Amino acid sequence: MSSDAGSLAERLRWARERAFVGRRRELALFRDALAGAAGAPAVLHVHGPGGVGKSTLLRRFADESRDAGRPVVEVNGRLIDPSPAGFRAEAGAVAAASDAVLLIDAFEHCQGLEGWLRDHFLPGLPGRTLVVLAGREGPSPAWRADLAWSEALAVVPLADLEPAEAERLLELRGVAPAARERVLGFAGGHPLALSLASGVAAPGPAASGSGAGPGGNPGADDGGNKGADPGADDGGYEGGNEGWAPTPDVLTALLSRMVGEVPGADHRLALEVAAHAMTTTEGLLRAVVGPQRGAEMFTWLRRLPVADWARQGVFLHDLVSDAVDADLRWRDPEGYEEMHRRVGHHLLEQARTAAPAEALVAIRELSYLKRYGPMGRYFRMSREGDHHEDVLRPGDHDAVRRMIAETEGPESAAVVEFWLERQPEAFWMYRDSATGEPVAFMTWLRLGEPQPDELAADPVLAQAWQHTLRTGPLRPGEHLLLARFLIHPPAYYEISPVLHLMQLRICADWIRSGALAWSFIISPVPDLWEALMEHLGHERATALPWPNGHTYTLFACDWRVTPLSIWFDRTQPGALTEPPSRPSADAAPAPLARADFDAAVRAALRDWHRPDVLAAGALRTARMVTGQPGYAAEHTGEMLRELLSDAVDALRADPRDAKLHRVLATAYFHRVPSHMVAAERLSLPYSTYRRHLRRGCDKVCDILWQRETAGVPIPAPGA
Repeated sequence: MSSDAGSLAERLRWARERAFVGRRRELALFRDALAGAAGAPAVLHVHGPGGVGKSTLLRRFADESRDAGRPVVEVNGRLIDPSPAGFRAEAGAVAAASDAVLLIDAFEHCQGLEGWLRDHFLPGLPGRTLVVLAGREGPSPAWRADLAWSEALAVVPLADLEPAEAERLLELRGVAPAARERVLGFAGGHPLALSLASGVAAPGPAASGSGAGPGGNPGADDGGNKGADPGADDGGYEGGNEGWAPTPDVLTALLSRMVGEVPGADHRLALEVAAHAMTTTEGLLRAVVGPQRGAEMFTWLRRLPVADWARQGVFLHDLVSDAVDADLRWRDPEGYEEMHRRVGHHLLEQARTAAPAEALVAIRELSYLKRYGPMGRYFRMSREGDHHEDVLRPGDHDAVRRMIAETEGPESAAVVEFWLERQPEAFWMYRDSATGEPVAFMTWLRLGEPQPDELAADPVLAQAWQHTLRTGPLRPGEHLLLARFLIHPPAYYEISPVLHLMQLRICADWIRSGALAWSFIISPVPDLWEALMEHLGHERATALPWPNGHTYTLFACDWRVTPLSIWFDRTQPGALTEPPSRPSADAAPAPLARADFDAAVRAALRDWHRPDVLAAGALRTARMVTGQPGYAAEHTGEMLRELLSDAVDALRADPRDAKLHRVLATAYFHRVPSHMVAAERLSLPYSTYRRHLRRGCDKVCDILWQRETAGVPIPAPGA
């Protein structure tokens, strides 16, 4: 192939082939399989440590497959929804051709799908399909235990380059002969280490950080190494080469040479966003960098030699991401916090507006950001894909009965039986991806006002409803959500990948539900989950001893008191540091006496349109304000507006008080110039209007005083 002929794609292909070194045995095995040679495998399982060059080898496999006229389907395990449905969505095209080549990179990110691929997906592909899986882990013993697979599978461990190959790589990278020995002593034969180190050691354009590979090709592959491939595959590489463990300072210097001189502040911010987010899109950069330069920054970012892209967006090599992110967090904590917040708000909007089929994918991208903060232990999963979410199917009822009887006993089984009959759509099943068998379930109830038989059948619901009536009754059209059962017998209410899937579903419904008034989550181990619940705006509400010896705690959130706009700021994407501890009771302001409280409520109603005045008023220190989860002083005015609105609206629940609601809403919320005008608008005699206004204010004071003193001893008069 001539270097100056054909399309840009052909020139890039030529540069990759010219720069590729080593891997002769792996290429020979793949070529035999591609040609259908006798005894050649149908599946190659390439595995090795991070940065050893798996993605680069797959890129070469793709080039050779296309040269042979074979259609190529490429899947990146890092970017797919790790479920059978998610995998099929990315790889489904492979079944449409009789001789396709399926290349699965970063398989360690969806390793739990291995059994399902082996037993269900791969056997259904056309006979001439060639499959290559590449990941950090080798195949499970189940492949070898099956005689058919033992003959059709070739396991290809990928190791460091041989010394001669490593030296050839440095030569192609433009490293001077005098410097090669030093680089080899530093990096050994580890391809990524060689690529990064040669970026510093090489003179001229190769060292300039422009990303030019041999022959001036931007981002040209280094053949057998990952660093120069525009997509780095493998993250950190501890153990990949025991002789090389760069310090953060050295790594920062190497990365600065690989990325090159960052042209400006917007480019640096784009790089930092890509290091922080799971994937980066042009839309995300418009939201963070600005609408004028989002497209330009995206184009610059995807051209970096340490960046790769897929359908979901651009991402950096894990090693690069870690270094860039850690550098910003250390160098500019305030800027890091602001970038984190802006990324989270964009992803939050994506999660709110995504089509139903894409909702959990969007929530997963959003929850990825929580690994950076104090809630990280609830969201960092070492392995995904073993299980996936599904709806309740007709054959699942017995499995649900078995799991609840095994974990909670006959009393809970009776409650489950009731809800299976009454609200089967509330059940979400979690299945083993390899077998499809149910291993867990969640009962996620959505209810308006519960029926008497529902309250009688489920004591936990009865407690949740009593809490609702006592502290903030539902208004017309509102509903509550109750996570009644989260049952995974092998890890009962423990932090686990299955509970993480349940969290994603719960969070999606919080974010996407309209007219949500209350949500409740149950746990028999509240101490384990309290930090996360408080972070998510849910506080302990009730505790119910159960015949099986557990005491079930309900965590509750009133979404009218904590409106979504405030909740988003507090929880999405989540703080990066531990929240400050709440003031002790000794340090808290003295509570208002009832007469002072009532006077403050009446004054606040008059100032309802002025949140700045509310924030400075007497109610600013009320428990109903400062006791809210994640309380922040800057939101005091808005929180008081919500509290007052909810209390006035609560009067509509009783038809006898509907007239009081109309008077209060007209007087305080509709911006009438005077009480006389309000009475005329309501067609009421002024004396009747004044009487209704006084009675309505009294009732609002009662409602808010009940909230203010709920669970708190009322101070004695004069105290």
